[in-house]
Amino acid sequence: MRITRLLPTLIAALMAALTLSTAAVAQDRSPGDRAPAGVTTENRAADSGNGGPKPIIGGGYAQSGPWAARLFSAGRQTCSATIIAPTWILTAKHCVSGGQLSFRIGSLDQTSGGTMANGAQVHTHSSDLALVRLDRSVQGTYATLGQPGSVSVGQSVQVYGWGATARCSPEINCQSQLLKYANVTVTGGCADAYGGNAICARRGNGITAGGDSGGPMMANGVQVGVASTSDRQTTTAYTNVTQYRSWIRSIAGV
Repeated sequence: MRITRLLPTLIAALMAALTLSTAAVAQDRSPGDRAPAGVTTENRAADSGNGGPKPIIGGGYAQSGPWAARLFSAGRQTCSATIIAPTWILTAKHCVSGGQLSFRIGSLDQTSGGTMANGAQVHTHSSDLALVRLDRSVQGTYATLGQPGSVSVGQSVQVYGWGATARCSPEINCQSQLLKYANVTVTGGCADAYGGNAICARRGNGITAGGDSGGPMMANGVQVGVASTSDRQTTTAYTNVTQYRSWIRSIAGV
């Protein structure tokens, strides 16, 4: 992910627009310079597009994740994603500009199993969201997307990805073979890598890193966010899926 500086005025405007289910939305207090979950300041130039991979540091290995999709750009592991309909993948915008996209869907192991499919068409939003139409229909369990009110400040939620499992440079060298997850706590509204509405969360038993970009934030089993930025230490920002449901529905039909 590219480095982004959250200006106080921009944060205030976005927080006003964000409708988490609690009235008290906390201001993002993470460091001013944050990297997209997929790339560090050291390896940002080597990653395609505006960002690259990010992994979960800490946390644990997921026991289930049939909706999970590993994104490969030009054959190179880069980001995480979810399948939300037979022919539609949801991921981060900064993950989709580096070449031919392919996905391993429905396997906890990014190197084997599941179903492979290629991206046929990409739709991007002004926020850090992208929808990728697959070249064929994939049957399986699709992620259920949340609605406004599906997540609240103070709630413990789960984040998933194949990103880096330690602080290293480049992070592509320490990404996880198996899908990982971590528990994080929602702190309020903030901005994603492109200034879009995001959900900020503080580290629980783990934090997102390079390679986790595009992966889901799950609240009570429904997807409420897409990984956008992380400081790799205390705070991560997920583009707020619940705020962009009409855009997703207009393209993917879900």
